[in-house]
Amino acid sequence: MTDGSWTRYQLRQKLFSIGDDFWIETDHGEPVYRVDGKVLRIRETFVLEDANGSELAKIEAKLVAIRPTMTIERGGQVLATVKKALFTFLREHYTIEVGDGQVLEARGDITNHEYEIHSDGQIVASISKRWFTLRDTYGVAVGPGQDDVLLLAVAVCIDEMSRRAHDG
Repeated sequence: MTDGSWTRYQLRQKLFSIGDDFWIETDHGEPVYRVDGKVLRIRETFVLEDANGSELAKIEAKLVAIRPTMTIERGGQVLATVKKALFTFLREHYTIEVGDGQVLEARGDITNHEYEIHSDGQIVASISKRWFTLRDTYGVAVGPGQDDVLLLAVAVCIDEMSRRAHDG
């Protein structure tokens, strides 16, 4: 599923909260993206930046929504909307509506960070805790030719929404 052409990143779970900043690293521990949890905002906001501090994407929770929803913006335009499915039986399910009309689906064991993101039946990203021995760390493997920033932002959204659902 994830051969050598896939790019692997590692993220630390349970660090996503307002005011928290953390690095997304390569699987070799090199910091490549920083997630900045904005403190002085009315709504929950995270900014995904490159190593030089340039904004690549902004993630915001929607305050009024029937189901948990977060948006991902790039350059002031909505790039994608991540929504938790209304009815799920055994496992959590999220849909990601991309601005170009594409719909991605995240399926699997979201709570335990063992899931995949699909586009038209193909796996475009895989999320797993099994790749790292560090506690509270999980990996995101992004397929070749995919938008790494978008898929990492989606993983941050899903982690945050899943954590909020289980914490409270």
